[in-house]
Amino acid sequence: MDKQEIPPPAPPTRKEPAAAAAARKPSSISALTPSNCAPGNKHKKGPKSLLSLCVASIGCYLDDIVDDLDLIAPLLPVSVKLQLVAIARRRGLLCDRLLVPLADTAWEILDVSGSDVTDTGIHQAAKICSKLRAVDVSRCSSLTAESIRTIVECCPALETLRCGGTHLSNRAARLALPCVLPGLRVRNQVEESWEDLDAVAVGSGAQELRWIVWPAIDGESRQTVELECPRVVVNPGMASSKHACVPREALPSTVLDEQLVEDISPSAWEVRCSPSQAAALGLGEISISKAELFRMAFAARDERLAPKRAKNWRQKERRERKLWVSSSLELRARHLADTHAM
Repeated sequence: MDKQEIPPPAPPTRKEPAAAAAARKPSSISALTPSNCAPGNKHKKGPKSLLSLCVASIGCYLDDIVDDLDLIAPLLPVSVKLQLVAIARRRGLLCDRLLVPLADTAWEILDVSGSDVTDTGIHQAAKICSKLRAVDVSRCSSLTAESIRTIVECCPALETLRCGGTHLSNRAARLALPCVLPGLRVRNQVEESWEDLDAVAVGSGAQELRWIVWPAIDGESRQTVELECPRVVVNPGMASSKHACVPREALPSTVLDEQLVEDISPSAWEVRCSPSQAAALGLGEISISKAELFRMAFAARDERLAPKRAKNWRQKERRERKLWVSSSLELRARHLADTHAM
């Protein structure tokens, strides 16, 4: 039997450097990621949609059409109504006359923080927007505890409540807290079976409430929440890191209606919103157009030089009077006579 021929060993291959192999091998992540979305590169946003441009144009003239909103609002989509409310809040125009006509039954969030909305407006809007899940009534000095109670009664799906921010708002939140926290009503009537009980009749407060954003909450109110309803978390972003599934609406550092105006040009409200108004509304630092900066600088300079202009005008009047008197001998004689008589 012939011996099986053994093939000669293959020559040793040169090991390819790891960097070269990585560069030659296609990466599934880099292939799916566009160049402008790679880490370190800012993603360039495309042109704004026609709808966003139209909403921005309407937002610039909200103060002119507020009297006709009863006729215009039924023709607007739900999302556009919310965007107009967000723009009006940033411009400092949000009030009962604007909120109530725009209120819609499909709304799930409502941000009236820092506005002039009153208890009457909240009462009417809450009856219309019964599906609200997140509400922000912080920094509203015109609202009382009755507004918070109305929201809790009319919006059974409420999960997030943002309140406080000013002295009056903190007081309203403290007074409304017993009605806000979920609980059970004491019933005198005894049913034959627990299946016959109605959840609305048995439960009290906001049964679906989970998050309360109240940065300036006092110790007594916090203790009340922790003892009576441990399920409700106060300031979830501040308390601890164990609450991993916190919705965006419940984070204290976010603005509730921020996502509504992401695609809208800030020119819809920045010209008519001064930095002091922006701070009062909780909007932080905003970009102001160059034309508005020049106007503000001219107004400040004009106000600063007003006393000097008045002084120069008085001096000019005295010089003209003196020149007019000295030009005539008769007038000069009368002036000297009046001076000696005094």
